[in-house]
Amino acid sequence: MNPHLINTLQDSIQGTIKLNEPLKNHTTWKIGGPADVLVIPQNREEIRRTVLLCHEYNIPWLVLGNGSNLLVLDGGIRGVVIKMEGALTGCIWQENGVTVETGVSLPRLVRDAAKRGLTGLEWCAGIPASVGGAIVMNAGVGNDSFGNYVEKIEVVDSTGQVKWREKEELIFNYRFSSQQERQEIITGAVLTLPQGKREECEEKIRDYLKKRRSSQPVEYPTAGSVFKNPPRNYAGRLLEAVGAKGMTVGSAQVSEKHANFIINLGGACAQDVTQLIKELKSRVRQEFRINLETEVRIIGEAR
Repeated sequence: MNPHLINTLQDSIQGTIKLNEPLKNHTTWKIGGPADVLVIPQNREEIRRTVLLCHEYNIPWLVLGNGSNLLVLDGGIRGVVIKMEGALTGCIWQENGVTVETGVSLPRLVRDAAKRGLTGLEWCAGIPASVGGAIVMNAGVGNDSFGNYVEKIEVVDSTGQVKWREKEELIFNYRFSSQQERQEIITGAVLTLPQGKREECEEKIRDYLKKRRSSQPVEYPTAGSVFKNPPRNYAGRLLEAVGAKGMTVGSAQVSEKHANFIINLGGACAQDVTQLIKELKSRVRQEFRINLETEVRIIGEAR
């Protein structure tokens, strides 16, 4: 890593800078090799400066939200990882929605919306993700998804410039957004939410949390659903049919509660998970002639 970049970063921002930081400390799976440099900026301007310096020194960078829906390989990540922790947590509420910064957690957003009688996002309750991550991955449950509520987003582009992207510039499909193909950091969003009743919103939240606790292994580190649902089918159903539940490689195990979750029993590495994923895909392909596609993003270098 370029020492001049490190020195300039330290002089330019008040946020946290860590060298060779294990990313298992920053993902919900508790798995991941080291980042050359981890930057935790304090505000939008520090995000912009960090990206600007990476551009100036020709150093690759990527953004990390809450670290859910993500597998970082054991060799870690070269370059700079920008973690949106503690920065960008503001909300400005309106009668029909909210202008939200993307470091806000989904559980907080859902609770605050319910207090105001704004509905639509109750299914987000209990999902350990940030607003930014939910937009990039177009998080969803069933036929509903986060992109349905996004009017526009504010981004920092690859040269450090701040701009807005209107709804017409955004594409949202099943577990996909056009932001996955852009080298940008989402810093804010305008969401439109329908009016509802506070009591009904809060009851829906309770129902979703109860269902999540009963059907998902929330007591273990996971990254959420491992595979996307194939058209007109369910990954969990297919995986259960091929005997996936309880399959173990190292300290990674397919959950006994839900076959589309891989849990970290303690000390699992990315290689354990990737071997499991490979075997699960193979079994489903052989049995059903269906190629499962991973929903979790796999990034970094193998050891």
